[in-house]
Amino acid sequence: MRQIASSGSPLEPEIGFSRAVRVGPHVFVAGTAPIGPDGETVGDGDVGAQTRRCLDVSAEALVAVGASLEDVVRTRIMLTDITRWREAAAVHGEYFSEIRPAATFVEVSRFIDQRWLVETEVDAIITD
Repeated sequence: MRQIASSGSPLEPEIGFSRAVRVGPHVFVAGTAPIGPDGETVGDGDVGAQTRRCLDVSAEALVAVGASLEDVVRTRIMLTDITRWREAAAVHGEYFSEIRPAATFVEVSRFIDQRWLVETEVDAIITD
């Protein structure tokens, strides 16, 4: 069984991707940018606010396919400035300090929108 979830991003149909895909107990949340419901960048210049928005969108996508943050087994945090990793890590800790998924923080040269400082990816396995 394959189940998909959309966050409503205008890029999803344009690019041809889903916010999240669930196949059996496995859930994969696509690279998630700090885009608000209005389509605008959230937290311009603020790594923490952008990380929070990305993880909130990811959490909503998980719920849409029957998962939750507690099912997360791996996260990837991509930053345009790795020297600011602690700002993203602090927010990551708010969500995952008890769950403790495998986590990777990496620097990338840039994202589609230059205002984006961070994107996240989340993988989950539903064990219930």
